Amino acid sequence: MDELQSRWREVDAYFVATLVGEDDALAGARGSGALTTMPRAEVAPNQGKLLALLVQMSGATRVLEFGTLAGYSTIWLARAVGEKGRVTTLELQEQNAAVARVNLERAGVADRVDILVGPAADSARRLVDAGAEPYDFVFIDADKPSNPAYLRAALALSRPGSVFVIDNVVRNGAVLDPASEDDRVRGVRAVLQDIADDPRLEATSLQTVGSKGWDGFTIARRAR
Repeated sequence: MDELQSRWREVDAYFVATLVGEDDALAGARGSGALTTMPRAEVAPNQGKLLALLVQMSGATRVLEFGTLAGYSTIWLARAVGEKGRVTTLELQEQNAAVARVNLERAGVADRVDILVGPAADSARRLVDAGAEPYDFVFIDADKPSNPAYLRAALALSRPGSVFVIDNVVRNGAVLDPASEDDRVRGVRAVLQDIADDPRLEATSLQTVGSKGWDGFTIARRAR
């Protein structure tokens, strides 16, 4: 298995070198993940590029992100929305937000990003209460047990046509276990069932292998 995982990483490295590339700001942000409360938890470079392409292909100019950490994915999203776009990113820990602010400044996108510090569900509720303009694209990549709450918040803060991406839904295959006692797995299974039961949403999930191991993501579109 170790040999197979090494091969996955090599393939990812080839894709990144050939199609993605990272400038100094992105590489610095990825490296600074070591200063956060969850080192090496950021998306891979080719996954960051995928998020940016989805934002651009959907024409999104307002993005909501659950989970900032060092701001690596935030930079990809902020660059994708363009100078007139806006990214709101929700981060639990001030320690992580402080690292992200430095990285966003270095990347030249700090002026289009709002970091809200505190429990993401509470921050999202304040956005709802304040009548925030709907978001076109939502990336959910925070604590997995809260995924159902984040989906409810995303629905309250979006519009027909909005796109949602939920990361880390495979968890090395653990998502298959309906009796799992892992709250992260339970959170993933619950949010997938919520999506399946919601007539407003059209969705699919994809498995991925690569530098982040065996995992995957769910992508959904709000149809109405």
